[in-house]
Amino acid sequence: MYARLKGGGVDYDIIIPSDYMISKLIKEDMLAELDFNNIPNSKYIDSSLKGNPFDPEDKYSVPYTWGVVGILYNSSVVTDPVTSWDILWDEKYKDQILMFDNSRDAFGLTLTKLGFSQNTTDTNELQQAADELVKQKDVLQAYVMDQIFDKMSSGEAVLAPYYAGDSIIINENNPDVKFAVPDEGTNQFIDSVCIPKTSQNKELAEMYINFLNVPEVALANTEYIGYSTPHVEAYKMLDDEVKQNPIAYPTEKMLSNTETFINLPDETLSFIDDKWLEIKGSSASAAGALIFPVLFFLAIVLVVVLNVKKHKKKKANYYD
Repeated sequence: MYARLKGGGVDYDIIIPSDYMISKLIKEDMLAELDFNNIPNSKYIDSSLKGNPFDPEDKYSVPYTWGVVGILYNSSVVTDPVTSWDILWDEKYKDQILMFDNSRDAFGLTLTKLGFSQNTTDTNELQQAADELVKQKDVLQAYVMDQIFDKMSSGEAVLAPYYAGDSIIINENNPDVKFAVPDEGTNQFIDSVCIPKTSQNKELAEMYINFLNVPEVALANTEYIGYSTPHVEAYKMLDDEVKQNPIAYPTEKMLSNTETFINLPDETLSFIDDKWLEIKGSSASAAGALIFPVLFFLAIVLVVVLNVKKHKKKKANYYD
């Protein structure tokens, strides 16, 4: 999304970025300030989900969905308690573990595992997280995002970090797939509706945001996509079973042990991106490093075999 907006040549009226991306877009003057006279239904947004660090004055965004990151696990295979991020490094489940295919989430949960802030700018702490992610590669099946639906639903993989809202859909496809939030803590994310500064239909876009916050519309959306709603009236209309589901609506105790991503300094983001490229490329490099010696060995074996065959043929001719 960011690349498309930054590259120009696109004309979106509505975008729904996540928290830290919103602050990045604000910093780069890419979002329009909202006219809340056109969005009176924003009054239904839970006050606890307003005034966030990414938009402290609520000038550029209206919360749309929220939730937490946790661990999906197939309960028919994973018999250990899923209470720590450590299980995503467990050799017992080698080649059955999936990992986020994006640097911010991957570093975030690894930093939490190590006892650091997900928003740290300390390069020593980030390097420790990078080292942990390199170690994890030995047990991973793949780095994924949307592919997680098929892999976890089909039982092709048995452990993966992912977002609470999607866990509900995956559980419907495969009831053995459960969701747990590690004791070390996790990320709380908030996705919000924004208008790019390049929009040619800003007033209509604001009217659309207002439409999204009509109570019945907000209810239909949250029921359909499975993510938690910040809309207090839509929440009231949800079935009690959903409202009491700690995956969809975590307890205050669970939320007290969460962090929301903020936009990091450019130098920190560059450090993370560079490390992520190294992490993603390290296995390929290792494999590449093995290719030459393996091929060289096979070539020697082939030469030996051919020479033996040639020698045997000569001996046969001699005795004939």
